[in-house]
Amino acid sequence: MPDRAHLRDRLAPTAPGRYAMEMLSYQHIYHAGNPADVQKHMLLAHVLDYLTRKEKPLSYIETHAGRGLYDLGGAEALKTGEATAGVLRMEARIAPGHPYRRRLAEVRARFGTAAYPGSPLIAALSLRDGDSLHLAELHPQEQAALAAALADFPVHLHRRDGFETALALTPPLPRRGLLFCDPSYEVKEDYQAIPKHFAAIARKWNVGILMLWYPILASGAHLDMLARLVAQHPDHLRHEVRFPPVREGHRMTGSGLFVVNPPFGIVEAAREVTALFAGQ
Repeated sequence: MPDRAHLRDRLAPTAPGRYAMEMLSYQHIYHAGNPADVQKHMLLAHVLDYLTRKEKPLSYIETHAGRGLYDLGGAEALKTGEATAGVLRMEARIAPGHPYRRRLAEVRARFGTAAYPGSPLIAALSLRDGDSLHLAELHPQEQAALAAALADFPVHLHRRDGFETALALTPPLPRRGLLFCDPSYEVKEDYQAIPKHFAAIARKWNVGILMLWYPILASGAHLDMLARLVAQHPDHLRHEVRFPPVREGHRMTGSGLFVVNPPFGIVEAAREVTALFAGQ
């Protein structure tokens, strides 16, 4: 079993340089494995498992990839303790055969027991030869860490705006596939811009499954965005879970996924996630 030293070898330093400080300050390393991660990664792993059951190749595009691999024993994760309320508390209650649990086991076998996969690594472990993996990450430090984490996988890395990347790539080849969008929402304009981006991508890739994660906020800042998405995409699935604030003063009271062109079986998979959170 790899130890934490092996995991550290795959992780770039987290102290931001001058250029990184001038960009967005959000770093998911402080929040990895939290309850929101459990919800979105359970459903992402399910959709990828469903898509890869058929022999036809697929494309996976991610607009805000992050670093892909996290150390839950590192100072950043321990500072917030969010994983304690998330994967560390909930995993044992998830069915052993669930694809999310399989991905967790694979990551720990590769990188050590403290390792946690972000969505890019879940995708990389799920895809097969002949599938296409495109990951966009604008932050230079995060992209360097992403490249290190996925060094063993065939992947196309794009250091540019995620929505620009998605529009440039769609419709992709193979045409069958999934777009996963997990913004930080640190830029408040995201709530207004995302419906426009999703409408443009859906027009170009009308058969693609589009998955958007969003926070449920006490302020209700997400509600107008959702209303616009619902009006634009009648064929959608919206799944939400609620949980107590992971720390004092935290404004996020739940987690949501909005799915355009929801695939077969996702309603049942979402019920399983709902039941997991109901049993907290």
